Amino acid sequence: MADITMYTTAVCPYCQRAEQLLRSKGVTEINFIRVDVEPQLREEMMTRTGRRTVPQIYIGATHVGGFDDLAALDRAGGLDPLLAA
Repeated sequence: MADITMYTTAVCPYCQRAEQLLRSKGVTEINFIRVDVEPQLREEMMTRTGRRTVPQIYIGATHVGGFDDLAALDRAGGLDPLLAA
């Protein structure tokens, strides 16, 4: 299964929903990067993704985006192949 990285904060309902969706797909390990604990990591996230909001999700080297993007990818049938890569 592909490596998952999620930029997140402690109180982010969209982050929790993204995690739930990924777990429902069998994902057991997610590398959480807490941008609320280490503010310089938010700068890293913004530089890397071009976005300011969390979650920002990477599956392998692919930037999926936020929860809405992840859910749309799942509905389109693209999430499972990306996770299996």
